[in-house]
Amino acid sequence: MRKTFVEEITALAKEDEKIMMLMGDIGNLIFDDFDEQFPGRFQNCGIAEQEMVGVAAGLSFQGFKPVVYTIASFMTARCLEQIKIDLCYHNANVVVLGGGGGLTYASLGGTHHSTDDIGMLSVLPDMTIVCPGDPVEMRMALRALLKRGGPSYLRFGRSGEPVVYDEEYDFQIGKAHELFCGVDVCILSTGNILPEAVKAVEKFSEMGNRVGLCSFHTVKPLDHEMIFSLAKRYNVLVTVEEHNLNGGFGSLVSSFITDNGVDVGLMRIAVPDVFIHGANSQKLAREMVGLDSESIVERILKCRDEYWERER
Repeated sequence: MRKTFVEEITALAKEDEKIMMLMGDIGNLIFDDFDEQFPGRFQNCGIAEQEMVGVAAGLSFQGFKPVVYTIASFMTARCLEQIKIDLCYHNANVVVLGGGGGLTYASLGGTHHSTDDIGMLSVLPDMTIVCPGDPVEMRMALRALLKRGGPSYLRFGRSGEPVVYDEEYDFQIGKAHELFCGVDVCILSTGNILPEAVKAVEKFSEMGNRVGLCSFHTVKPLDHEMIFSLAKRYNVLVTVEEHNLNGGFGSLVSSFITDNGVDVGLMRIAVPDVFIHGANSQKLAREMVGLDSESIVERILKCRDEYWERER
């Protein structure tokens, strides 16, 4: 997704001279083309993420459209106060990009895990949170956020993620996209776990079970209409995310269902409320916390007797 982001921001900058790129001393070489094409519109702010957010806020007050980027764990936890006060309080037009969301950087250990960022930022007024599931959604999401304006957080993986969509669709902020229709159970996926969710649906299909799948690329604002629609067609909704169980996408869906008395079963699959020690690959880390496709299928099947064919 990172390569897609760089390609798209470069293309958009050709069309809009107000777009500026600020980076926190990561992936320097990938922005060489942007820096060469747009002198003065690229700035490496160094390992000073909090100051970078402040600079972006100031630029936005002067009519620019700053995009700030670094590793998600440093972009959010380290800069939470600046995002809250400098950006959200003033409704500043800044796109905050967090690369390596979830367990993408699991090989670098717990300091680089970003499984709490959605929880931190979702409580901030005026903040929009978008988590694309593949490079195609990444391209559409960046385009839509720059057009939308206001403070936003774009959370993505790194590089080499599988492509889920063959082509672009009618992408809209706050509107989830249904990929597969099923019976009884529908998976609600957000972010870069989407390819694993697709694999899980395919495994169910091989077993003779039709399971639905919907990409909730936008976590905030949450697509309430889609949740109502899915609740009418399915007995159980299963949220899947590469984020902590507490405070993430599943928590927001759960709160909405509870607050509005939506008649549907809900199961949440996410990173458990524990620290993951040691350095592992993202693949192994997902297996450890039950977020690979095999574990997703197994966990849903364990609840089948209780929910799958319950009478409405």
